[in-house]
Amino acid sequence: MTDFRPLIPILGLLLVVLAAMMLVPAATEALHRTPDTLAFLASAALTGFVGAALWLAGREQRVTALSIRQAFLLTSLVWITTSAFAAVPFMWGKTQLGFAAAYFEAMSGLTTTGGTAITGLDTMPAGILLWRSILHFYGGVGILVLAIAVLPLLQIGGMQLFRTESSEQAEKLFPRAGQIAAATIGTITALTLACAVAYIAAGMPAFDAINLAMSTLSTGGMAVSDSSLGIYKSAAIDWIAVVFMIAGALPLLIVLKMTLNLDPLALIRSPEVQLFGAVIVIFSGLLWIHVEFAGLHHGHDALRFTVFSVVSLITTTGLATVDYAGWGAFSDVLLFTVTFLGGCTGSTAGGLKMFRLIVIWQAIAQHLRRSLRPNGVFPMTYDGRRLTDEIVVSVMSFAALYVLTFLIVAALLNASGLDFTTSVSAAIANLSNTGPGLGARVGPAGTYADMTAFQYALLTFAMLVGRLEIVTVFVLLLPRFWRH
Repeated sequence: MTDFRPLIPILGLLLVVLAAMMLVPAATEALHRTPDTLAFLASAALTGFVGAALWLAGREQRVTALSIRQAFLLTSLVWITTSAFAAVPFMWGKTQLGFAAAYFEAMSGLTTTGGTAITGLDTMPAGILLWRSILHFYGGVGILVLAIAVLPLLQIGGMQLFRTESSEQAEKLFPRAGQIAAATIGTITALTLACAVAYIAAGMPAFDAINLAMSTLSTGGMAVSDSSLGIYKSAAIDWIAVVFMIAGALPLLIVLKMTLNLDPLALIRSPEVQLFGAVIVIFSGLLWIHVEFAGLHHGHDALRFTVFSVVSLITTTGLATVDYAGWGAFSDVLLFTVTFLGGCTGSTAGGLKMFRLIVIWQAIAQHLRRSLRPNGVFPMTYDGRRLTDEIVVSVMSFAALYVLTFLIVAALLNASGLDFTTSVSAAIANLSNTGPGLGARVGPAGTYADMTAFQYALLTFAMLVGRLEIVTVFVLLLPRFWRH
C-alpha cells in the first residue's frame, strides 16, 4: 500500500509559508489601524500552528523521493489544503464571507482564476486587497513549478513531451523541482517588479500597481476596484497590461532557456507561441471589425478595447477595461471561444492550451489522410520531435475529459437555478481559470456574490480540476488508486 506519510511535512511547510505571507497584509492593516489586523494575525497564528504541527509530526519522513501515486495526491492536496487556510481571513475580516464563499475566493486566488465573491472592492481594507493579490503570486509560482517539474512526470494531457533531462525519473522530482522553483521565483519576481514600475510610470497609484502587477503576471485577474482596470481610463495602462498578460501566458521554460542562452528568437521559433500569437491577431481583428462597424467604439478605443478583451480572456487573466458583455452575440461567441482555448503550456494560463490544439489538429489531419491512403505513413511531430501514440492519446483523453467536465458543471449549475448563459459561461470561466464569464451576473461588470453553497462548491471544483489538468484530480476518484 502506498505510504502517504511523507506528504505531511511538505503540506506543513507550505502552510508555514502561507502563514508568513499573512503577516504582510496584517502589517498593512496595522499601518492603517483597521480591525482586520487582528483577523490576519489570528489567521496567521492558526495556519502557522497547524503547519508547524504537521511538519514536526512528519519530520522523520524522507521527502527526497516521491512515487507517482504520492505525487498525484500531493498535487491535489496542496491546493485543497492551502485554499482552506487561505480562506480564513475572508471569513474573519471585513468581508465576513461564509465558508463556501471564502473557500471559493481563496481557491480563485491560488488557482489564478480571478472570479470573486466580494462586492465593493473600492471600499475594502488594503490588507484584503493585498491578500488576494498575494494568493495570485503564491499560486502562480506553484502552478509553474507544477507544470514544468511535476505534470510531465505524471503524463498528464501530453505533458510528458516537456520532460526535462533531469526529471525523467520520479526519484529526481524534488531536487529538480527545487532548482526550477528558484528560477521560477526569480523570473516571476523580476517581471512582476517590471510590470509594477510600468504601471506607476503610466500614472497608477503605487499600491494599486503592486497588486495589479501580481494579478497581471500570474494571469489571475483580481483587481482593487469593482471596475477592474476600467477605473483608470488610461490607454497606456491598458497596453501595459496587454504586454504583461501575454508574458504571463508564454511558456516559462522557453523564457528561462532564452534568458540563459541569450537566444531572443527562442520564443518566435516555438510552434505553440506562433499559434498563440496568430489566434490573438485573428480574434482581435474579427472583434475589432465587429465593434467598429456596429458603432460600439471607434478608432484607437475600438482597437485597444478589443485587443485587451481578447488577450485578457485567452490568457485566462480576466482583467477588464470595458464591459464587453453588451457587444452582442457575435462578440460572445468569439470571446467564449478564446476562453476555451487558453494560453501556452508551462505558464499560469488555463484552458486547453495551444500545444494540445496543435496535437488535436495534427491527429485530425492524419486521420483524414489515412482515409484517402490507408497504407500511407503520416508521422506527427511537434517542434522537430515525433509525437508518439501515447502523447496523442493523452491529449485526446484530456480534451474529452475537459469538454465532459465543462458540460457536467454547466448542466448542474443550470439545474441549481442559474440561467443558461450564466451557467455555461461560469462553467468554462472557472474550468479555464479565467474568472469573469458572460452576461450581467458573472460578466466583467458582475461578481460571483450571492451564489448558493452548492454552486460555490461546483465552481470551486471546476477551478481545481482545471488548474490541475483534470486527470490529476479525477485519478484520485478511482478505487484502485487507494488499494495499491
